[in-house]
Amino acid sequence: MYAALCKHLPFLHGGHQGSRAAADRSAPDFNIGIHPLNGSLSGDRSLTLTRSSRLTIRLDSDFISQVLPLAGKQILVGGQPLNVGVPEIRPLRPAARLYSRLVVIKGFMEPEPFLEAVRRQLEAMKVRGVPGLLKRQGLKSREGRSKAGEDRCPFIRRTLRIRDREIVGYAVEVAELDADDSIRVQEIGIGGRRKFGCGVFVRARG
Repeated sequence: MYAALCKHLPFLHGGHQGSRAAADRSAPDFNIGIHPLNGSLSGDRSLTLTRSSRLTIRLDSDFISQVLPLAGKQILVGGQPLNVGVPEIRPLRPAARLYSRLVVIKGFMEPEPFLEAVRRQLEAMKVRGVPGLLKRQGLKSREGRSKAGEDRCPFIRRTLRIRDREIVGYAVEVAELDADDSIRVQEIGIGGRRKFGCGVFVRARG
């Protein structure tokens, strides 16, 4: 998805200096996040889109005008053409509990060290919240790619494939957030690869 969008929106590749989120993390591209597409899992790392599927790009409001030309375009994702519809602009809203389906932090693959790295990033952002890893509802992978067993990780662990690399991460929730900290986590995120759908936080369900 990221590569497909960059063909129409070259600025996504380099990010921008000067935005609030970029200044907070001292990195020009941390203010840009591409949400994972929602849909139905169809196996072999494939997704079937539904009526509720949405392409969502999170970025500083100063750059909204730069993504509007994407409306009505056809993009090619994994060899499949996708038609982009009419854009809708939604501001971030605070929520006491936030969730990201996949957070990746370089060098941290085991649950306990990973969670401690999440805590350190929250502290660096001066965010007071309670992070946690989400537990699996069952031992069997929904994709059927992993064997079930008692020795399987009890937390939701996912992988991201970039070319021939497998990057490991976890589903993360941050609770007990006040309004300002909630917005800050949504703006900046946790971990890397936000343009690949990682570390993008939304309101937790329930």
